[in-house]
Amino acid sequence: MLKEYRIKKGLTLEKLAELCDISWRNLYRIENGNYKNAKFETIAKLFVILEFSDKDIIKFIKNMH
Repeated sequence: MLKEYRIKKGLTLEKLAELCDISWRNLYRIENGNYKNAKFETIAKLFVILEFSDKDIIKFIKNMH
């Protein structure tokens, strides 16, 4: 879901990682479902930058577990 939003916004993995102040490797892991080391602040930044809808935020959070 994150990757689709990122691509829709026209952002590269590297650019989005820079905007979130994380490494592109960490963003890659998050995009591929590895959230265990992701900070809440990072996920929140992603939602804001990618302009997630409320519905998709809820869907994303449900899929994290």
